[in-house]
Amino acid sequence: MRRAVAEKYREIDFSPAKRGAVVKPEPGKTKISIRLDNAVLQYFRNVVDKAGGGNYQTLINDALLEHVHLRSTLDAVRRVVREELAPYGSARRSNSALQRRRSARR
Repeated sequence: MRRAVAEKYREIDFSPAKRGAVVKPEPGKTKISIRLDNAVLQYFRNVVDKAGGGNYQTLINDALLEHVHLRSTLDAVRRVVREELAPYGSARRSNSALQRRRSARR
C-alpha cells in the first residue's frame, strides 16, 4: 500500500520545498505554553461564546496588553505628580501623614 501512495508522488519535484511549519507565525507574536487558573480560562471562553465566536487567546492577549498600558499610564501619572509636587515638599509630607494614619489604626 505504501508503494502505491509513494508512486503517486514520484514525479513531483520537491527540491524547492522547505522543511518546517507550513503556516508562518505572525510577526511580533511568540507561541508559548502558559498555565492559567481554570476560572480564568473559563471566563474568557464564556466571553467568546456570548459574543458568538472568536478566539479566547486573543482576548487574553488583549486583557494583558490593556493591563500593561494601564500600568504604564498610572506610573507616568504618578511620576509627573511627584515631579510637580517635589518643589513644595508636599509629596513627602502627605506620604508620611498617610503612614502615620496607617500605624495609628493598628
